[in-house]
Amino acid sequence: MRVFKFGGASVKNAVAVKNVAAILKRYPDEDIVMVLSAMGKTTNGLEKVVKSYFFKDGQAELHLNIIKEYHYTLVEELFAERKELVFNALKELFLNLENYINEPHGDDFDLEYDQIVSYGELLSTCIMHHYLDVVGISNRLFDARHLIKTDNNFREGSVDWNITPNIIQENVAPLFNQPGHPIALTQGFLGSSPEGLTTTLGREGSDFTAAILAYALDATEMVIWKDVPGLLNADPKYFDDPIKIDTISFREAIELSYYGATIIHPKTIKPLQNKHIALRIKSFLDPDADGTIIREDFADDSLIPSFIFKVDQMLISILVKDFSFIAEHNLEHIFGIFARFGLRIHMMQNSAISFSVCVDNDPIKIPKVMEELKKDYRIRYNEGVELVTIRHYDQETINRVLVAKKVFMEQRSRVTLQMVIKDKE
Repeated sequence: MRVFKFGGASVKNAVAVKNVAAILKRYPDEDIVMVLSAMGKTTNGLEKVVKSYFFKDGQAELHLNIIKEYHYTLVEELFAERKELVFNALKELFLNLENYINEPHGDDFDLEYDQIVSYGELLSTCIMHHYLDVVGISNRLFDARHLIKTDNNFREGSVDWNITPNIIQENVAPLFNQPGHPIALTQGFLGSSPEGLTTTLGREGSDFTAAILAYALDATEMVIWKDVPGLLNADPKYFDDPIKIDTISFREAIELSYYGATIIHPKTIKPLQNKHIALRIKSFLDPDADGTIIREDFADDSLIPSFIFKVDQMLISILVKDFSFIAEHNLEHIFGIFARFGLRIHMMQNSAISFSVCVDNDPIKIPKVMEELKKDYRIRYNEGVELVTIRHYDQETINRVLVAKKVFMEQRSRVTLQMVIKDKE
């Protein structure tokens, strides 16, 4: 049994949806679980809806109408028969969402985010379920919120591993005893809290969903279908000549995902590693190609340099007001503030009188963190910086990254180099 994960780019338009169906038809005699993300840039659009709704700028309906038009156009292009049925199913989802955003909201942005942004996956799986039926691919749609149970840490739900695998086994596994190898289709990214509220597993969390299902169902392999030929040593947005890595160990993949390699969600690897389930990254544009295989038994990893860029970062330097040293109790206090507001530190550096951190420039969390820090510390910061990580670096790779760049902070180990950089003025 295999678990396939398809991201938003793989279903961004009608042609892409048809291509996914063609890929599934290549596996007629296999048990397949299909995890699907929101279509195209729908998640980005729904994030605009959340912000407009929460901050009351009057634009929520405008943003939602763009998303409606996009999905209705897809249905027009995909369906000759069953069109009215699919339209009605989508209209019901949109009506539920409209009713939600017409009600007053609470003061927890993350909770509101999960209730609204989750509609992207509900819409995509609704369309895909009906389209697969029309083209003769037997499938059953499962609501991921009924399968994956989390705590109530909205936007970063922690999976309850004590009950989630059992729920998946009880509900999904029996499908594979039915004739015809029906596909189990479900949403990526989504779960539910003990109170039954929708939670999400972190941005790009559909990979993690697939890994949870692979773990619970003892899959032989998990496949992430991307618009690239496999795991590349650099993002094609930054380099014209990225190199495909054919094989890589779980250990190295964990390192790359920890530092921000966007092709793999950071939480994805561990469930697969625990059950020795191989992870393959393949191109939905070239399904015959081998892609990249990630598993445990590669003793010697490739030493090809890998580049990871995080943009829109903020470098914050924290200084004690009386110019005394930064001591252990200061660090404990500072870490507590970042933890309380859920702002992850990507890189940090300590000196005698300051403590510097590189974090995402989150417009919701940064002001709250800054307000707390300023009560006890002096703060300096730089916006618009990038964090670049190079695995297996050498001087040539460093020089390549630093063309027309200024370095604000740097850390090196034997294998990894991290730098906070900005364009020279």
